[in-house]
Amino acid sequence: MPRTPPARRPGSSARRRRGRHLSAALVLLMTGCAAVGGFDAAAQSRPAQPRAGVLGALSLPVSPPVMEAGVVPLVHTLLPGTPSLARPSPSAAPQASRSTRQAVLPADRDRSLSDKLHDVMASTSASLSVAVMDLDGTSRARYGVTAGRTYDTASIVKVDVLAALLLRAQDEHRALTAAERSYASSMIRVSDNAATDALWGIIGGAAGLDAANRRLGLGATTAGAGGLWGLTQTTAPDQLTLLSAVFGKKSVLTASSRSYARSLMGRIADGQDWGVSAAGPAVGLKNGWLPRTATGLWDVNSIGEVTVDGHAYLVAVVSKGHVSMAKGVALVETAAKAAVSALTT
Repeated sequence: MPRTPPARRPGSSARRRRGRHLSAALVLLMTGCAAVGGFDAAAQSRPAQPRAGVLGALSLPVSPPVMEAGVVPLVHTLLPGTPSLARPSPSAAPQASRSTRQAVLPADRDRSLSDKLHDVMASTSASLSVAVMDLDGTSRARYGVTAGRTYDTASIVKVDVLAALLLRAQDEHRALTAAERSYASSMIRVSDNAATDALWGIIGGAAGLDAANRRLGLGATTAGAGGLWGLTQTTAPDQLTLLSAVFGKKSVLTASSRSYARSLMGRIADGQDWGVSAAGPAVGLKNGWLPRTATGLWDVNSIGEVTVDGHAYLVAVVSKGHVSMAKGVALVETAAKAAVSALTT
């Protein structure tokens, strides 16, 4: 006699369908939930593996993750009958990818510059300090900057004297006189000392330079006393501040004053255009050199703006204790190249 199949319990088919959907949803969550929020950057590079959980070792064919706009996609292969899930909205904030370039900290730039100068500084008894930054101020490095340590400016102070002269003229709401312009051109372009003496008097001597420097932001620079402007004390970071006042856009100097100063620094006489220009074509520069009678050793300094691969950098190198001017120039140029390299490599 044929066996009568047992009667099905009411609702059993619906329960089985709900169970299959629940299982599929659980598997989907186990394999794709990482895509919904932040993601593990390390896991991003691994192929998707079968997941085991309350459903046992159930293998689900999953496409390898594909990056798109920094977001891990959801699993596309779903169990039959499982409703599809929408992709994240393109407007959602993407998560950072492993390939995102990390910002280089100032300390890392300083360390890079120190490493580049280690060998050359180990072979000399001279003292040197260098500071560099890109023109927009977003990246910078320094070497040999120690609290309380200053350097003779020698003739790089002439840019400072020019800035003080321009500030005085601005305050008096006038243009430079013909004589002042003549002195300024000779002072900057050919480093004429007599012209500097004349302008030193016009700006008010040491007191006038110190007053101008307070406005310019040169907090570690002190004017030379007794008319000895070449013995003005300064630091490499202060010289960057001065360069920023001349070549930057935010300055107490007006646009016309900055343009005038740049025009003179961009036309330095042949034979005086060494220094920071070794790092790249110079937009403008000023050098200083001074033999000290007490020791017979040389101060050699260079400041200016250079361009490398279309990008502008302000560079200041100050140094002392060289056995000759030639040795000083060579070290200053090496330091300038190392400084720019620390920001570009």
